[in-house]
Amino acid sequence: MTAVRGFPAFPPQRAGARFATTWWGQAWIKALEDTSLDQTLLRKGRAYAKTGQVGPITVSPGRLAAVTESEYDTVVRVEQLTDAAWERFLDQVAAKAGHIAALLDRDVPHDLVEAAEDAAVPLLPTVGDLEPECSCPDWGHPCKHAAALCYQASWLLDGDPFVLLLLRGRGEQDLIEALQTRHLSPPLTHASHNAATAGPGAAAAGVPAAQAFAVGEPPLPEPPPQEAAFTPLALDPAPGVDVTALAALAASAAGRARQILLRGRLEPLTEHQDRVRLAAEHDLGLQPGLQPGLQPAVQAWRYGGAPALDALETAWTPPRQDLARAQALLESGWDGDPPPRLETWRNRWTLGPRQVRYGRDGRWYPFTEHDGHWWPAGPPERDPSTLLH
Repeated sequence: MTAVRGFPAFPPQRAGARFATTWWGQAWIKALEDTSLDQTLLRKGRAYAKTGQVGPITVSPGRLAAVTESEYDTVVRVEQLTDAAWERFLDQVAAKAGHIAALLDRDVPHDLVEAAEDAAVPLLPTVGDLEPECSCPDWGHPCKHAAALCYQASWLLDGDPFVLLLLRGRGEQDLIEALQTRHLSPPLTHASHNAATAGPGAAAAGVPAAQAFAVGEPPLPEPPPQEAAFTPLALDPAPGVDVTALAALAASAAGRARQILLRGRLEPLTEHQDRVRLAAEHDLGLQPGLQPGLQPAVQAWRYGGAPALDALETAWTPPRQDLARAQALLESGWDGDPPPRLETWRNRWTLGPRQVRYGRDGRWYPFTEHDGHWWPAGPPERDPSTLLH
């Protein structure tokens, strides 16, 4: 039988405390905020979550519940997976040993969720998947109490992704037992069953411990072959040939070939992106006399690769829901005070000599102004308030 889990109430949090920090917790928040019809109620819900207006939380299959401010009964429902969907999910988990280890380490690999989606098993909620209910008189969808409960639930998901699986219908113990069954060979399964059902005088199945220890330790297998390191080309000078540049190109090609072998594929690069990549890898961006504008491009590449370079060079209009979600993060992360007024244009938000730019990868890239030009200033963040502080 799947257990119901209870969690104590969260105490009031410090000013500027963030909600989800894991990618699956952020997906939960995104589902909530994309479903919301009222940003004001979301803002109140964040305030309620941070100030401890939610009581102990109970998690059960398909149901998240708590008593919130003014003794309102607040529930958020999530659709449970069918038995057939669970079987397909277990097939995906069992197909790769790393998936089991990751779940037990309280991590959710991206490729596991993608494989589950390919098998028509939706683990993470999306817009419309969270169904709020509350005894308060507010008609919001969700109301501020249900929003506060969802925001606090993101903290639970950060700490233990099995909370999400329980909401989808099965608890941790159920999953572990099902996975163990799948990984046992038939003879071992039968022996375990016989040992459990045999009478008091029956002989135990299996190998006696003394006999097993007498075998000793088997020899270790041969170590795997070491990866061959690329040896830089030793080229003789030749008329009209820059042998230093040629050796650098060969080393770069070997490095990308190795990445393809390890990852299976690489995103294709344009000629300009590849030029910037080469300059970044071989410290060419700061040398005088190179292509104008290459220095900031190299700096952007070092901070975030192709997405950072795109954020430097391209202005675009993000979806409205993405900007609304970023604005909510900004308001909730400014130590309880109203955030400063920003100059906004398309994907660029400016505050004095600082600017953040929203990349097509869903992250914000920081920039600072020098001599009338904007320079990349650091690695990206999901929360723009972190960079604008």
